[in-house]
Amino acid sequence: MRMNTLRPPGSLALLLSCSLAATTAAAQDPPAAPREPALGLRAQAELGFLAVGRHFIQLGRDGSRVDYRDDAAQTNLYTFARASIEVDLRRRHLFTFLYQPLQIDSTTTLARDLRIDGATFAAGTPMRARYGFPFFRAGWAYDVLPEADRELAFGVGLQLRNASIEFESVDGRTFRQRNDVGPVPLLRARGRFPVAARGFFAFELDGIYAPISVINGSDNEVTGAILDASVRVGWRVVRHVDAFVNLRYIGGGAVGQGDPTSSSDGYQSNWLHFMTVSLGATLDSRP
Repeated sequence: MRMNTLRPPGSLALLLSCSLAATTAAAQDPPAAPREPALGLRAQAELGFLAVGRHFIQLGRDGSRVDYRDDAAQTNLYTFARASIEVDLRRRHLFTFLYQPLQIDSTTTLARDLRIDGATFAAGTPMRARYGFPFFRAGWAYDVLPEADRELAFGVGLQLRNASIEFESVDGRTFRQRNDVGPVPLLRARGRFPVAARGFFAFELDGIYAPISVINGSDNEVTGAILDASVRVGWRVVRHVDAFVNLRYIGGGAVGQGDPTSSSDGYQSNWLHFMTVSLGATLDSRP
């Protein structure tokens, strides 16, 4: 007697085989990575010191060319601090908001007569000098590199200067002051590249050379320039936190005819060259 063996239909066997293969493949494939958020946020702060390389000013066409180092004793190291917030859109569009305080105070006894904004400070006069140039800056840049661990970005920015320049005799009898608030457009470039396992090298450039009268819509002929350039090396301390050492050059100034005042014809020439060394940290929402 022949016994019949029960066999599944061919279509059922094929279905079971495909199901088993799909189950095996799913078990072997790694789980899908979570989608990265479209927006990233970074907060950054620096603290260090500033040294005056060269710094000159002339207020009034008949004014003296004041050397801040020699005439106003700007020879110390001064506190330097900077803070910024950055938002990125899908890592490629970078929006930065920065505040940079900057104020240098010094006191000296004049070695020579100085003519400043229509007033004469005689040799031997104890004098205080203040140079304040804090600014706010907003910028945008586009990262041309697709890799998440490196960056090369180009863009534009707008800086709002808030300058205050003061000279005062210690007895308070002679005092001169210039205040200036105005916008400064900028061109931007920055980059960041990995070094070894957890280190990085980075640079930033913000600057322009332009007639300020065109920017401000004024009839006064004033030409200005600014360059804020830095290089840094750093490392990833823990997840989301970087630490770095930064070397920065801040330079620029302006020359030309401003608005006349009751004591001066309004002419000004001011050029500076500062260097800073700072330690900084970045808190980054992205890994």
